[in-house]
Amino acid sequence: MTFALKILIASFIAVVASELAKRSNLLGALVVALPLTSMIAMGFLYYDTRSAEKVAEFSRAIPLMVLPTFIFFYAFSFLVDKQAGFAMAMLLATGLMLSAYAIYLYFARNGM
Repeated sequence: MTFALKILIASFIAVVASELAKRSNLLGALVVALPLTSMIAMGFLYYDTRSAEKVAEFSRAIPLMVLPTFIFFYAFSFLVDKQAGFAMAMLLATGLMLSAYAIYLYFARNGM
């Protein structure tokens, strides 16, 4: 599958989510919370490799990697509520999330 088509599909989901969020936070959040991106990525991976085993390995890794992202969402909303401003909240929350990923991956590789 062409790279450009993959970009168009992923972009379409982001646009749909943001347009829905203008009308209803819950509907926009639902689109983002659904595992659409994971499902599409799994489909692309299978199409590209024809390996169900590779897709299954990928599928098992996804839930483990979702956990540190919660830090981003809670930190971002907290910082916006504390008047940090959108850009600063995004920057700080992203930094916290990346730090959480680094710590998480360190322990995942070295045994908890």
